[in-house]
Amino acid sequence: MQMPYTRFRKMNGLGNDFAVFDGRVTRIEIDAAAARRIADRQTGIGCDQIIIMEPSARADVFMRILNADGSEVSACGNATRCVGAIISKELECSDVSVETAAGVLPAWMRDDGMVTVDMGEPRFGWAEIPLSREMDTKALNFAFAGDGLPNLDFASAVNVGNPHCIFWVDDAASYNLAAIGARVETDSLFPERVNVSLAQITSGGSMILRVWERGAGMTKACGTAACAAGIAAARNGLTGREVTVSLPGGDLLIHWRECDNHIHMIGPWMLEYEGETTLVTNEFASRRIA
Repeated sequence: MQMPYTRFRKMNGLGNDFAVFDGRVTRIEIDAAAARRIADRQTGIGCDQIIIMEPSARADVFMRILNADGSEVSACGNATRCVGAIISKELECSDVSVETAAGVLPAWMRDDGMVTVDMGEPRFGWAEIPLSREMDTKALNFAFAGDGLPNLDFASAVNVGNPHCIFWVDDAASYNLAAIGARVETDSLFPERVNVSLAQITSGGSMILRVWERGAGMTKACGTAACAAGIAAARNGLTGREVTVSLPGGDLLIHWRECDNHIHMIGPWMLEYEGETTLVTNEFASRRIA
């Protein structure tokens, strides 16, 4: 019997890559085991997150997000730009809206091909991050000291649809973020786990950022982490409210608007190819078709 195949788009925002499935007409079910199989870079499609587009009563599309480990998360800025670009082309309209579990995010295509996403308002309350105990999220009473790893003792926390912990460092490239991220992600301070970033301020309007994403590990870029770091930097007086965040995959422009407290994230998107893959059989297969 021929195995049933489901179409997908392989897309990325600054190298943060996704397998995007369209479940708006025919419902697509992807459990944690299937998500891990799809995300596997050796035997699967290979991606940081799996995205499922679904119908929405509040927006042009609903975006479901599964991490590489199969866990579901509420927000992904880079994926929002990719899905926004798909919907903009379909509707032949520059302004679209993408619903996520974190809320409805307006997005619009720019003349230069970039996509702007209104990521909404950040949350700073310790219970909103969430943290397991009350503390000031601008400068956390939290330090990391790992076996054979350098100490990190200046951190901030922000929720931008998902929780982020940002460590402020002099040289982001000099740390073993994979080891640090794996430890901090599951620290008891963060009951829902946390995304972990190392941020190096290079000027009043720029920074270098490296990110460990909860459930995905090291990624080339993370849109919500760039938003979180830009906002946390402004709160601490390290930058202004507009900052260029340089990630391994490229740059994002983050503007934290004073007029409404909303975060605007501006960056590129890319369609790598279209393909087909099996979802319902134990024998995994995928193939590129365009």
